[in-house]
Amino acid sequence: MATSFIDKARITVKAGNGGNGVVSFHREKYVAAGGPDGGDGGKGGSIVLQVDDNLSTLMDFRYKRKYVAPSGADGQGGRRSGKDGQDLIIRVPRGTLVRDAETNEIIKDMSGTEPYVLCKGGRGGWGNSHFATPTRQVPRFAKGGLPGESHDVILELKLLADVGLIGFPNVGKSTLLSVVSKAQPKIANYHFTTLFPNLGVVWVEDGVSFVMADIPGIIEGASEGAGLGHDFLRHIDRCRLLVHVVDVSGSEGRDPVADFDAINEELKQYSPELATRPQIVAANKTDIMEDPENLERLRAHVEGLGYTLLEISAAAHQGTRQLVGKVAGMLSMLPPVTVYEPEYVPKPPVIDTSAPLDIRRADDGHTWLVEGPWLQRLMSNTNFGDYESRMWFDRQLRESGLYQRLEEMGIQDGDTVSLYDFEFEYQR
Repeated sequence: MATSFIDKARITVKAGNGGNGVVSFHREKYVAAGGPDGGDGGKGGSIVLQVDDNLSTLMDFRYKRKYVAPSGADGQGGRRSGKDGQDLIIRVPRGTLVRDAETNEIIKDMSGTEPYVLCKGGRGGWGNSHFATPTRQVPRFAKGGLPGESHDVILELKLLADVGLIGFPNVGKSTLLSVVSKAQPKIANYHFTTLFPNLGVVWVEDGVSFVMADIPGIIEGASEGAGLGHDFLRHIDRCRLLVHVVDVSGSEGRDPVADFDAINEELKQYSPELATRPQIVAANKTDIMEDPENLERLRAHVEGLGYTLLEISAAAHQGTRQLVGKVAGMLSMLPPVTVYEPEYVPKPPVIDTSAPLDIRRADDGHTWLVEGPWLQRLMSNTNFGDYESRMWFDRQLRESGLYQRLEEMGIQDGDTVSLYDFEFEYQR
């Protein structure tokens, strides 16, 4: 099995919590009634994904599975806000799919260059200066910060290549890639030389080039996980065009027609859509061909199926430029590399609202301070700029019995209910 290439990893990510607001009053000689000056807590750092073209594997995620961004600092007196937590940048190879670990839905396809905020940092809590009003001039309370978002995700690497080289092991795919590009894959005369995909940029002429990937050899049963199986079949998913390399030399006693059909059957079993991808058949090792009948049988078979066959010898550099020209011509007429659309829709969390909240009346007699762990989580999952989200939030509070408890404690119409960094006027 491949040990040096990691193309799937599960990680846990958590954004930083918001810092707490502080209770503070301005005290200065000869200045009477300085008033509240407690600063707000800083925002927690977010988890941000960024494409790094210097990375080609997910190897780093084998050794580190948990990523936590720093929290925001608490506020200070003198209306000084706490320092925001620094965003944690996680660098991934281009072409990495981010999936929700629970549902396997695609959250983001990291194929572009824009960074993606996977988990938002918690909002900082308000200091007491934030709560000062003409009727509430001496607020002796502040609010804690809200927790940052967390997520379990699966990272899955699907190489961004225009062209995928497919075929049985040891048919000359790595040699072909090394000849037509500047890639330097490991090449030797034994099966499964290629344990992870190699990419190379193929230059055709000024302004015309494409990316070719040498996909590790597929064997019969790969679609069911045999050999390297699904580990590498997934890398063909994005390729717009497949170059099917077939050994016609007969040096290993193989039947080129049977090999061609076997590989296409594996593609069909893995993905029927993938089996319909355009193909060019490259009959390789023609310079050491023992029986020309092998080539003619293969030609008749593939052309009968509508494919183009080109004769090449990658090792002898014969026919490779013609193959490159044919590939470039077909690519110019094909749609761009597939980019996967997000499938993930965040669902409102199931929050246990049965635990009692801490409710107390402020010194002014008209402000009610409400706090509690589940309320923190509820607020961190609420978009207060969205009407439906606010209605969902109000319904959760009502069903928890909060309003009933406030009425039992004597709240009056027009009183202020203060929930962390959110306030509203109470109306029955």
